[in-house]
Amino acid sequence: MRTITYYLAGAALALLALSIEAAQNPGFDAELTAIQQAWAVANYENSGDARERALASLEVTTADFANRNPARAEALIWKGIVESTHAGAKGGLGALSLAKKARASLEAALKLDPKALDGSAYTSLGTLYYKVPGFPLGFGDRDKADELLHKALEINPDGIDPNFFYGELQYQRGNYTEALRSLEKASRAAPRPGRELADRGRRQEIGALTDKVRGKMS
Repeated sequence: MRTITYYLAGAALALLALSIEAAQNPGFDAELTAIQQAWAVANYENSGDARERALASLEVTTADFANRNPARAEALIWKGIVESTHAGAKGGLGALSLAKKARASLEAALKLDPKALDGSAYTSLGTLYYKVPGFPLGFGDRDKADELLHKALEINPDGIDPNFFYGELQYQRGNYTEALRSLEKASRAAPRPGRELADRGRRQEIGALTDKVRGKMS
């Protein structure tokens, strides 16, 4: 009974600390939303050098956001997302340092709160592990990616992002039936309020990859 009492007291203190932090920083959610929307614009409404410049600028913004909110996993998650997206836009060997920065940001977020933003740190970290080259050039590891994306799906089984990226990984591994199943589930995901542009861009990616998978299966 004493153990249960201590546990409940600890949980109450943790909730109180989060409430106090939210009260002290009422603009956090608004700033996070602005970053999410800026990322969607940079990623889906720009291309080539313009896309990389937009992501490089947003990387500075998210680094500042995370530095000002060191106890918030959400800030670190979006720092990692922007860094990893920037790495993809940059390409080549120069992208590897950005990918390593993204990995560090996402691992730090997992230590704070693995369930933050519906397990997005697991989703983004898993994606990094299958997009980055493997040894000796990088840290890429498809088995590790599979493990992390499974954890993301345990937290957010119906989410558009974990299902899309898990489907993409299975496509790359030649598991076309499983890939199609995940992509179809991603296509049925509920809209995310305030993330309309990101949802539209992701659904286009889902459609394009679904066509590729069906082409392999025919």
